[in-house]
Amino acid sequence: MKLSSIKYLAFEGVRNTWANRLMTLASVGVLVACMTIMGLAVLISENVNLAIGNLEEQNVVIVSMKDYNWALYENDEKDDTASATQSTAESGAENTTQTPAGDKNGIKETDYIIHDEKEAKALCAEIEKLDNVLNAEYVSSEKGLEDAKHLIPDDMKDDFAFLDEENPMSCAAKVTMRDMAKFDETIKQIEKLEGVASITSQSEMANTINALKKGIGVAGFWIIAILVIIALVIVSNTIRITMYSRKLEISIMKAVGATDAFVRIPFVVEGMIIGLISAVISEVLLYFCYRIATETIVKSLGSVVKYGDMAFVLFLMFAAIGIFAGVIGSAIMIGKYLKHEGSEFAAI
Repeated sequence: MKLSSIKYLAFEGVRNTWANRLMTLASVGVLVACMTIMGLAVLISENVNLAIGNLEEQNVVIVSMKDYNWALYENDEKDDTASATQSTAESGAENTTQTPAGDKNGIKETDYIIHDEKEAKALCAEIEKLDNVLNAEYVSSEKGLEDAKHLIPDDMKDDFAFLDEENPMSCAAKVTMRDMAKFDETIKQIEKLEGVASITSQSEMANTINALKKGIGVAGFWIIAILVIIALVIVSNTIRITMYSRKLEISIMKAVGATDAFVRIPFVVEGMIIGLISAVISEVLLYFCYRIATETIVKSLGSVVKYGDMAFVLFLMFAAIGIFAGVIGSAIMIGKYLKHEGSEFAAI
């Protein structure tokens, strides 16, 4: 097709848009409403994901380690071993070697695995190597006790005064995960590491976060899909009205040998123009709507997604939807007409 023909057909598409400006305006209005709702759905989804991300960061897992305090206060295996050793000695069995008695508390170095801060941090490094672990922060027993004291109500602090003289807390790792969907799998991997005594986690919260993510994803998909279908129908109806208003002209063009593509292109251009105009208006309208909304709720949410970070992505989405609806809608309508009714005045 010659360049002059392309220019002519493009001009015809623009002329059609202006000639049917009332219907074009109605179509643009409906498309703008659809696109604005789509944009709001995307922005809401992004803000919810941001909030969920903050919840994920707070939903940390505390991994307690097998250190001296664990051996002293929590290790039941040590007591069972000590009882078995005593029974063996009382039975009169001959022992050629003597097992060290341990320190004043009866704890031997072999009773626990993590002996110092260096070994504790090495275990943190091992945890951090797991695929789904974002961070594993070392928490000393002193820091753990300090954090625990903050949770004690003021009227009960006297009952826990003994903690100032004796610290029962084991050192630990504060673990943050990348993907809460892999929560249970990651917990099992951590449990297999040598030196891990116990894991304190909020599995119910992890499951809730995972369910929220899935629900938002499914809802967002269906909202956008339904609105795209609505946009397609609106553009199709606009093109149909334009097409029937030029019914005689199309028949004459076909009668003198115009190809289907030559007839179709002006209507496709018209649909694209309607879509692009709607995209620009939707972008501007959404900006002001989102700005007003965030100014109202930012105090309660704490932080929101900046519109500038999403502006280009939203415009691309609007333009793509507008062009898609324009091209497909016009192609379907003019295709049906050319197939079934295009030769109505072919004899003229």
